[in-house]
Amino acid sequence: AMRYMFMLYDDETSFHALPEAEQMKVVGEHMAYSQALRASGVMVEGAPLDHTREARRVRAARIENGPFMDSKEQLGGYYVIEAKNLDAALDWAAKCPAASYGKIEVRPIWNIE
Repeated sequence: AMRYMFMLYDDETSFHALPEAEQMKVVGEHMAYSQALRASGVMVEGAPLDHTREARRVRAARIENGPFMDSKEQLGGYYVIEAKNLDAALDWAAKCPAASYGKIEVRPIWNIE
């Protein structure tokens, strides 16, 4: 088995503009998805990320404050799963709630052991 990271990209401004009930619906969908990953034995870890205004970027020993508007979408969270191959990881990524409203980048994690 190999580990894969799912990086979830979305427009955080649109999310934070939603009524609280809609935000909680999205959170609930991710909690259910996380539970499905755990129940299947593939979940390694995952978490939502704070708003990009809380981000810091270190570049050439200089610290820059967020938000960083390099693109329309921002990295909003991640999952790390263990799957038998890329096709299995992509199947799980397609089931992620973020696939319906944002983008999910799936990347293999190097095994350096």
